[in-house]
Order: sequence, then C-alpha cells, then structure tokens
Amino acid sequence: MLEITTILGYIAVIGAMIFGISYGDGSFDFSMLRNFFDVPSIFITIGGTIFALLASFPFEDFKRIPGHFKMVMRKDGKDPMEYIETITELSREARKKGLLALEDRASEFEDEFLKESVLLIVDAIEPDKLKAWLEQKLDYIRIRNAAERHIYDRGAAFAPAFGMIGTLIGLVNMLKSMNLDDGPEVLGLNMSVALITTFYGALMANAFFIPMSNKLEIAQEKEMTIKEMIVEGVVSIKEGENPKYIQEKLMNFIEMKELQPKGEGEGESEARPRRIGFGRPKASGE
Repeated sequence: MLEITTILGYIAVIGAMIFGISYGDGSFDFSMLRNFFDVPSIFITIGGTIFALLASFPFEDFKRIPGHFKMVMRKDGKDPMEYIETITELSREARKKGLLALEDRASEFEDEFLKESVLLIVDAIEPDKLKAWLEQKLDYIRIRNAAERHIYDRGAAFAPAFGMIGTLIGLVNMLKSMNLDDGPEVLGLNMSVALITTFYGALMANAFFIPMSNKLEIAQEKEMTIKEMIVEGVVSIKEGENPKYIQEKLMNFIEMKELQPKGEGEGESEARPRRIGFGRPKASGE
C-alpha cells in the first residue's frame, strides 16, 4: 500500500511552485515557467550536488537509495499488535511445552529478526547475556540507519551551496560581459539567469533531501520500535515470565496517545485500545 501523505506532499509542492510562478494579475500565464528553466543552472546545481555526494560517500550507499524510496513511498504493513500477540502466544507455548518447542515455530516467521531472536531463546544462553547481545545488535542497526540518512542530510547542505556557487558564476560572467549600452533590460535578464541556481538549490534541499531524510527516519524508528519489542519479548520468555505480564509489558511500547481512539470519553483506562499508531486498526483480544 502506498504512503499517500508522501505522494500528496510531493504533488502539492510541485503544484505550489507552478501556481506561484504562473499566477499573477488574476490569471495564469504558464509561459512564465520557461523563465525557471536553464540547462547550465540545472547542471551546476543538480550535477554539482550529485558529484559532491559521490565524492563524499562510498558507492554502496547509493545502491541503497532505491530501497529508501520504496520504504518512504510504501506504508509500513507491520502491525505491532500482531507482534505482541505472536510473542504472547510463544510465551504460552514455552510455558506448556518448554523452550525447545519454539524452534519449530521460528521457521514460520517471515521477519528475519524475529526468527533469529526466537532461535536464540532455545540456545543455552543466560537471559542477561541474550539481552546484551540483542541490544548490541540494535545499536548497530541504529548506527547503520543514521549512516543511511546522512547522505540526504549532506545533500540538503550541498544543494543550496551549489545553488549559491552557480549564482556567483552567473554574476561573474554577467559582470565580465556587461555592456551598459545594452540597457537595463539585458541586465535584468542576465541577473535572473544568475539567480536561478539559488532557486534550484533551495528547492532540492527543502522539497527532496530534507523530506526524504525525515520520512526515512520515521520509517526506521517504526521498525526499531518493533525490534525493541521483540528483544523485550524474547528475553521475557527466556526468563519464564507470565504471558499476561509479557503482553502488558509489550503494550507499553505503543504510545497511549496513538492508542486512544479519538472522541472517546475519559475514564476508559480499562478499555483495550483499538487503534495502533503505525499499524492498521485492529481489535486486540486477550
């Protein structure tokens, strides 16, 4: 399922730019859009930004960009309530049949992190060592996620910089070839061309790089919340805690403001929430 807010956001940005450029005096003049198209300026700004990123990051980082687009353009289909129910079910099964019974269940999971974590329950590892190992892995994932977002943060800095560089190049060329006999019309035309690169740089930073970094961070944080939930759940199973207690403990990972149905009255603390912050609406039975 597509993430509609991302798509609407980009469409709205393009629409706002077109409206602002072409609308004036109560009517639209789409011929004004030609004033904002300049091939050398595009090459300086976009090309300079891309080449600077190539010089700053290894090529492997660029291979991840298609996956980033997929992550931000598609709505996360993982429902944290399903994970809570699965882990609670595993805890009940472990109490009835023993930890070894979970080894066969692990092969049923598509989530590789959940599968690996459940398999670790079966191994003869002490709970504190298991938790330390899994948390160390989470720390590595956080570092990797931050590194993946860094390319967009640097792009947000490079784009306006190259926009300013393009403007300076245009101003230097304009002043070098300026002829006062040509009149103010030619001077204004050359000045407008020189300023276009600044426009391109600001647009790239604020309409692409910064939104991509923010959306990617949100998607990664949702994924990390589920992974933290898995870690807490498998460690609790390893320690032999009560399934009901495990379920309630895992529910704490979901913010109450996201769980609380809108328009519901006060004094409903014992009611089970029906809306999950980043999953689909679902009733959570006992």
